[in-house]
Amino acid sequence: MTEEERVKEILARLDEHYTREYKCYLNYETPWQLLIAVMLSAQCTDARVNLVTENLFQKYDTLEKFANADLKELEQDIHSTGFYHNKAKNIIACTKALLERHGGEVPRTLPELTALAGVGRKTANVIRGNIYQDPSIVVDTHVMRISRKLGLAKGNTPEKVEFELMKVLPKDHWILYNIQIITHGRGICPARNPKCRECFLKELCLAAKG
Repeated sequence: MTEEERVKEILARLDEHYTREYKCYLNYETPWQLLIAVMLSAQCTDARVNLVTENLFQKYDTLEKFANADLKELEQDIHSTGFYHNKAKNIIACTKALLERHGGEVPRTLPELTALAGVGRKTANVIRGNIYQDPSIVVDTHVMRISRKLGLAKGNTPEKVEFELMKVLPKDHWILYNIQIITHGRGICPARNPKCRECFLKELCLAAKG
């Protein structure tokens, strides 16, 4: 089996087990709510973020309310997501920029998104993929770890892994791959005690062979 055939078989098995359905694990109703939710998700579980945003988005139901929020009060509102000092400061700065520079709309391009406070490539790519359906690869801890195990990437930073995956994955899987691998990482291949015997990718996984 060539490397290209191996990649195709990995993707085919992921499609078969996890479908090609686009789904986001963070709850939101508007693009700016997703942007804030992703910012809160840094070093925090999606489940925790969803608990916090359920009340947060009721209290701050407009961009203006976030932009004009009291820093200390917002810190308390998001305290349980961790790193709340920086997150609160970035959310206020980001929402002000959305209002002042983008007419209250979340921009589409990578340069515009990453120019916002607290928005890196991962957050920007989540927005581009989920809001605008622009082909983009989101590299979180699951994607980075499992891509290396599968031998699809070798990089030691999310950005390096992102560019490696862009070379080996067809564009129609750029968004899907992240969704599927998150599900795989939570169920079959957690960082601790991966269930290799149960894994439908074990014959194709370099870590399982090695």
